[in-house]
Formats: sequence, structure tokens, C-alpha cells
Amino acid sequence: QVQLVESGGGLVQPGGSQELACVASGSTFTIFTMAWYRQAPEKPRELVATITSGGVTNYADSVKGRFTISRDNTKNAMYLQMNDLSPDDTAVYYCNARLVFESSYYKLYDYWGQGTQVTVSS
Repeated sequence: QVQLVESGGGLVQPGGSQELACVASGSTFTIFTMAWYRQAPEKPRELVATITSGGVTNYADSVKGRFTISRDNTKNAMYLQMNDLSPDDTAVYYCNARLVFESSYYKLYDYWGQGTQVTVSS
């Protein structure tokens, strides 16, 4: 019923910047919290940043001060601006959205995007 599509991944040089985007589409819905996760090979998935429908943000200590999460509720889109990237940031980045549908506003659902690869290397 809902699809989340990430974009913006690719090869980035250390110290460089990159912006990821996630766009939600499908049935009529209202998104509450959105988040970016990432998972590197042989490492557990970690939460990178979250943003509420009101724009309140939280960041993992590893990215705080370097990454900025934002959203455009009108477009059902979320973004992750990544600055001062290092090889430790190399991972598949996943978009997550917690939402409700118009048909059942009080039932919360959790949707995930397919992921986009970010590789930081010289």
C-alpha cells in the first residue's frame, strides 16, 4: 500500500558531502516519525537519525554535528544531508516511516525503503 524509495547514494570521497532522499507514495496516509537507518557489512543495523511530524530531530552520536535530517510533509519526503563523510559512514542507508492510513487512523504501520548504498572511499 505504501512504497518508500531512497535515492542519492553512491561513491563519495572522504570529507565530502552527499544528500539522500526518501519519497513515500501509495494509499492515503499520514506519516508520524521518519528515520534513517544504516547497516554496514558484518555490523548490526544502527539508527542514524529520526524526525517527527513536527520537525523534532534526534541523531546518533556518531553522526551528530555532521548529518542533518529534514522532511517535507507536503511532498511526503525526507532527506539526509551528510557532511564531512568518512569511510566509517559506508553502509546501506534505509528510509523508515511510521504512519497511519486514512481508513484506520489509530493503527500504526512501519514501512521501509529498499536501501541505497553509500560508499565513502578515495
